[in-house]
Amino acid sequence: MSWALLILVVLLLGIAFSSLATRRWSLHQSREVLGEIVRAKEQGSDKARLQYPVPDLARCIGCATCVAACPEEGVLEVVHGQARVVHGSRCVGHGRCAAECPVGAIALTLGDISNRRDIPALTTELEVAGTEGLYLAGEVTGFALIRTAIEHGTNVAREVAQARKRTQSKPQGAAYDLVIIGAGPAGLACALESKRLGLRAVILEQEKLGGTVAQYPRRKLVMTQPVHLPLHGKLARTSYSKEELMELWHEIVDEQQIEIPTECEFKGCHKNTDGTFQVESSAGPLHAGAVCIAVGRRGTPRKLGVPGEDGTQVAYSLIDAQNYTFRRVLVVGGGDSAVEAAIGLAHQPGNQVTLSYRRHAFNRLKARNVSGMSDAIREKRIECIYESQVLAIQPGRVLLSVGEGASARQLQLDNDDVFILAGGIPPFALLENCGVSLDPADRPQTMAVTESGDGLVKVLGLALALALVALLWTLYFRSYYALPGYLRLDSEQHQLLNSASGLGLGLGVVGTLLVLANLSYLARRSPRIPFFFGSLQKWMNGHVLTGLLSLLAIIGHSAMLPKQTVGGHAFACLALLILTGAIGRYFYSFVPHAANGRELRIDEVRKRYEELTAEWSQQRSGLAQSIGQELDSLIHTVLWQGGFLRRVVSLIAGQRKRRQALRAIDVAAQAEGLSPKERLELRDLAIRAHREAQAAAHYEELRGIVSSWRYFHRWIALLMVGLVAIHIVTALRFAELFAGGS
Repeated sequence: MSWALLILVVLLLGIAFSSLATRRWSLHQSREVLGEIVRAKEQGSDKARLQYPVPDLARCIGCATCVAACPEEGVLEVVHGQARVVHGSRCVGHGRCAAECPVGAIALTLGDISNRRDIPALTTELEVAGTEGLYLAGEVTGFALIRTAIEHGTNVAREVAQARKRTQSKPQGAAYDLVIIGAGPAGLACALESKRLGLRAVILEQEKLGGTVAQYPRRKLVMTQPVHLPLHGKLARTSYSKEELMELWHEIVDEQQIEIPTECEFKGCHKNTDGTFQVESSAGPLHAGAVCIAVGRRGTPRKLGVPGEDGTQVAYSLIDAQNYTFRRVLVVGGGDSAVEAAIGLAHQPGNQVTLSYRRHAFNRLKARNVSGMSDAIREKRIECIYESQVLAIQPGRVLLSVGEGASARQLQLDNDDVFILAGGIPPFALLENCGVSLDPADRPQTMAVTESGDGLVKVLGLALALALVALLWTLYFRSYYALPGYLRLDSEQHQLLNSASGLGLGLGVVGTLLVLANLSYLARRSPRIPFFFGSLQKWMNGHVLTGLLSLLAIIGHSAMLPKQTVGGHAFACLALLILTGAIGRYFYSFVPHAANGRELRIDEVRKRYEELTAEWSQQRSGLAQSIGQELDSLIHTVLWQGGFLRRVVSLIAGQRKRRQALRAIDVAAQAEGLSPKERLELRDLAIRAHREAQAAAHYEELRGIVSSWRYFHRWIALLMVGLVAIHIVTALRFAELFAGGS
């Protein structure tokens, strides 16, 4: 008994220690992430350029699978046990987060494009609204991912084939079924699928095969997702360098004999009265039944409009940094392309690299570029001049204007090479001349992100149906199941229904197999196992279904009479396991949702304070800063205390802290001559901030209690597996002894 008691004490202390340590770590992580959200908003990187994930907080269970699945660092993080978008601008639309979410709580959508005039008006089939037969594909549609571009090109070819099938005839007088503009990933996929479907297609390319990808720097990784190319199949790897991908595309083009006239400039197209298209190019006109424009969004390089930028020392792209050594280099721009170029040049021997950026800080950079630039600046391999603009480029030197307003000054840099990487001018004028509308009013109404269902209703419906079958089975054999255990041996049905033979034994085997299938979900979830058969959401539904069915099977195996044995204890663990799983699946979603809701209310208070102080004069900037610090102090006084006792103490002390803060705010406001109305609003904001922080703290504490069920669920699962193993071994030993005795 003392041994069992000692082991129990050790287990309880181990569970308590691990739970508290995990809780402390979770609080620390949430605090860090909320601080990062504030910094992202200040930098402007919280807003998505185009695509971004939308977590459904009512369904999120806080498993952090989406965070682990995202190839871009910092897009998603977990706050209060739920996924939140942090740096939305870093999302490039991989979609791994949505694919891997086990409960289907993430949707990938475009940002607010209601007022944007750089997104074309397209139907869901990528057809230009109002112009049948004219399609767009790839980056020009607003989706930048290579995998998405390939899907676009493939789908356009299929739409053209379907349209031709509906008319059951080839467009009269048209030399081609489809003319494709651009030989990037979208155009190449469109041409390959066109050939597979028997369409006659041609690609027009202004530069060379690869489009925008061909302009990437040397050795840049350009893919992080599995891709399927028509007539080639699934690519062997998920990650390719630019050179490897270009080599592969050339091999496919040669193998499939795809017609690609390069150095052929697309000048526009128009639709004829007979429904065909006249495509104008530098190589002459082409006549086609349909047109797919896949020219990307980069367009022509953006120039600065300063003297000397057409000189020989100026370039608008960097293909190979290794060609530049022992050079004085200036990179102009603050996007990912400019930062990657600066870092690449800084790694070459002898280079003196300077980066000129017009803003006071970088924003919307990928996490790895933020880290790389920070390291390069710290190690003095790159000098970064913020709030600077190029005034003139002269032989051997560049003139910069640094600073703004009266404090602006001129700076002269000795220079050998200038790389202007300030983005490009998208080909929107060309698109509009072809009949593509960029007017938001012409875009079809898009459906808002709604509850799409995670398949769990079907799973529960199937489990309910099988449970009803089990109930009918027990009612049919109620004459046996109603008997006490000692009387069942004399029943005619005992041989069929008892746990050691017949159907009862078979149900035990089925239940064991279902338990093993249920546990395989853990292997699918593990990021260390390269196992991608089926979506994680389907595996999660299978996890729920196999758990419920295993319980039904074991109920049948026990002949409706679990005993005080190892097998009976395993049965009790299984039932408790399903109960704790239900708590983790449903209740664990509600409390974090409430906590995050309170965080949003705190953000609203901060936003209202910023709006209020924005109206103040420049002389009151010191007052705005001091009151802002008081508000933050009120919030953090109660929000991030460690343990329960500290939270109780902070709750009591918080009231005194609030009174002191209100008094300090009122005194400072009176000293600055604020009106009674302004002082009253400041006081109200401080009270609201403190109240919402208290509510968020209480919900966070409740989340900590509820989240412990998740660990309880895991320990019960481990115990159940051990008991099942002992039960099976014991049953087999008894079977051997019984067989030997007979």
